[in-house]
Amino acid sequence: MSKQESKTRCIGILTSGGDCPGLNAAIRGVAKAAINRYGMKVVGFQDGFRGLVENRSIILDDRNVSGLLTMGGTVLGTSRDKPHKMPIGGKKQDMTAAAVENIKRHQIDCLVCLGGGGTQKNAYHLHKKGGINVLTLPKTIDNDVARTDTTFGFDTAMSIATEAIDRLHTTATSHHRIIVCEIMGNNAGWLALGSGIAGGADVILIPEIPYNLHAVAEHLMERRRTGKRFSIIAIAEGAKSVEEAQAIAEGKTRKTSPRREEVKYDEHGFAYHPVKEPKASQLTRQIQELTGIEARVTFLGHVQRGGIPSPTDRLYSTLLGTKAAELLARGEYNVMVAIKGRSCQAVPLKSVAGKKKLVPLNHPWIQSAMLVGTCLGDRSIIAEPQGEEEEKEE
Repeated sequence: MSKQESKTRCIGILTSGGDCPGLNAAIRGVAKAAINRYGMKVVGFQDGFRGLVENRSIILDDRNVSGLLTMGGTVLGTSRDKPHKMPIGGKKQDMTAAAVENIKRHQIDCLVCLGGGGTQKNAYHLHKKGGINVLTLPKTIDNDVARTDTTFGFDTAMSIATEAIDRLHTTATSHHRIIVCEIMGNNAGWLALGSGIAGGADVILIPEIPYNLHAVAEHLMERRRTGKRFSIIAIAEGAKSVEEAQAIAEGKTRKTSPRREEVKYDEHGFAYHPVKEPKASQLTRQIQELTGIEARVTFLGHVQRGGIPSPTDRLYSTLLGTKAAELLARGEYNVMVAIKGRSCQAVPLKSVAGKKKLVPLNHPWIQSAMLVGTCLGDRSIIAEPQGEEEEKEE
């Protein structure tokens, strides 16, 4: 394949935030197109922004990115560290200058960052404060990145969660139980809602709709009265009761990520999150007390983030990666490559950073769930547009 002229000679690439299926496919898509079509040099940084700050890098070529398409996780490694709030010696320090210095040391024209909402903000910070060029790709099983129709990783996670709900139906039916299945998604309900509908869950609880515990219990009792002797509840990890939502609104409780409420640091300075009781465990106890029906709980956890990416996610990752290479060749920087319909488009990173795409209450998935009789935790949902909200700095 003959190489085409490119305004970009060298790029850096890193993966940041949680891992998900499709990251390796996206690395492959960017690198293969950048190297083989446009003759760019590609430098991979290990373990996200921490690897960039510590200058831990490898040269990517056609040989070492081959075979990545079907691999889960990320060969570059990842972390949740922010360049401007990085744990160093037990303290958070602004390491923006070190990151910029290493980018210049490698003569990188643009840094390509693969990640979710936090990565979009961190990349934009490097651009604004450090004066470097960046380009991002939207990755997350949560599907909550603004300005893109979907994110890679979401389809695989939804398929895994749906299959889990399918399997739970058999034991719930056999033992006439209520089974509560906790699904990831952070503070967005896309994953629980999509897999709950596809898996035929009888109750779906998502963060966007605070649930009334008594309304949920009454729905389950009504199913029992009409001869349906089992029920499946799909609950998002960030779901909140009406009372909890009210406490947050009144400032009595701080709104936090269900995954990152408390952060501690290990002996090497890496952040980790102590284990805490999942939301579904609390709900299961409450439901059993209110209904008198035997209830069990299942946590899918990181199973949703692992394994082989679905064909759809492989396709999206490849489309996004090759589109990124095209934009880099044209010298178009400081954008996120978004999925729009059947194509990929560049959107200004400024319009993405700090925003989160939530489930609108008038979304077709909500309406369909209601029409097939699924309980969403509230007897009277007001269908008002909700969409993207500004994300507050933690």
